[in-house]
Amino acid sequence: MLNKELTYHLNEIDSVAQQIVQNLESKVVVFKGQMGTGKTTLIKAIVKTLTTNELVNSPTFSVVNEYQFINDSIYHIDLYRVEKLEDALNFGIEDYIYSEQWCFIEWPEIIETILPERYNEISIDTIDTNTRSLKLTIRTQILT
Repeated sequence: MLNKELTYHLNEIDSVAQQIVQNLESKVVVFKGQMGTGKTTLIKAIVKTLTTNELVNSPTFSVVNEYQFINDSIYHIDLYRVEKLEDALNFGIEDYIYSEQWCFIEWPEIIETILPERYNEISIDTIDTNTRSLKLTIRTQILT
């Protein structure tokens, strides 16, 4: 399991996104952190790094937003309002996760049992109004 930790100011978010993209080992990336830590802001910066200028919005109400670039797609999934695994399965979460496309998932706790064998986890903590602490971990799990 690879761990990379860094502390950054919000005005450095674009360079942080570039560092993250360079260290990802899977196209499935889950984002953990309290409300307001900047998960969506970081995802916006990562999408910008991958696509150059795609307009990114939070999928809190739509659950999934899709962005296109070159021959790839990015699925930005926000599970905050999804209450149980069955609900996620009903809207096809597995189709997104196993699509071999980029998949950025906020609030992933309810789907952890169906995540792929290898995926990236980004945990974000607030240090102060303009400073965040980030930990990138490559997770591996045994699938049964």
